[in-house]
Amino acid sequence: MVINTNISAQVGSRLLSESSSNLSKSLARLSSGSKIVNPDDDIAGQAVATRFDAQINRLKAADNNINNAVSYSQTQDGFLGKVKKALDRMSELAVLSQDITKVDGDRSLYQLEFATLGTYVNNLATKDFNGVSLFDGVTRGVTIDSDANTFSMSGVNLTATTYTTATGSSVATTTGAVTALTNVKNAISLLTTDRATVGANVTRLNYTHDQLGVLSDNLSSANSRIKDVDVAEESTQFAKFNILVQAGTAMLAQANSSPQSVLRLLG
Repeated sequence: MVINTNISAQVGSRLLSESSSNLSKSLARLSSGSKIVNPDDDIAGQAVATRFDAQINRLKAADNNINNAVSYSQTQDGFLGKVKKALDRMSELAVLSQDITKVDGDRSLYQLEFATLGTYVNNLATKDFNGVSLFDGVTRGVTIDSDANTFSMSGVNLTATTYTTATGSSVATTTGAVTALTNVKNAISLLTTDRATVGANVTRLNYTHDQLGVLSDNLSSANSRIKDVDVAEESTQFAKFNILVQAGTAMLAQANSSPQSVLRLLG
């Protein structure tokens, strides 16, 4: 029996240190909810999870851009709905001005309303959405994924010649009313095309929004499998290491007291 080198105590101390380290890691996982507390817990998993986190955040940004583009398009359609009502009334006034029972004095009153509605349509062409023109006809690229690829959203141009010709017409005379009616009908035809374009933009953006939602869910699920802790499994490990720490502490105390038995031999 030796007392200078207590092998049992050394082994017990080493094992207790290992159990304590494992207990600390298990406690950190349970308290953080992540099984990758430190990069060395899973080097490759940490790298993949980091890329997934970044991609998910970029998808959220792209989805936010899409939602704003949908709001932009819906605002366009709201104004175009008002343009439709104005053009409908202008076409009605053009027909009323061709009434043979009306004199030019009556037609001047129709022209007053016709011109006012034309000005209203022209004013709508200057409207914007957060400083971005709604009706300048520019095609805009909307980001649709995490790599910032874009969808070309077709624009609407309320300053197109077809519209300005209609709004600049006159129903003050019978001849003018005939021409005005043709011009307004052309504007109405263009308006139906423009509203269809806006509707197609919204449909495309909504499909992309749904697609990004599905992709984000799948990436989040994959990311969770990599870095989220299984509480039930980790709780079992925690209980195991907790018991080992308690047992190791008791055995280390026992190993440290063993050399005291040498005193009996000396007595």
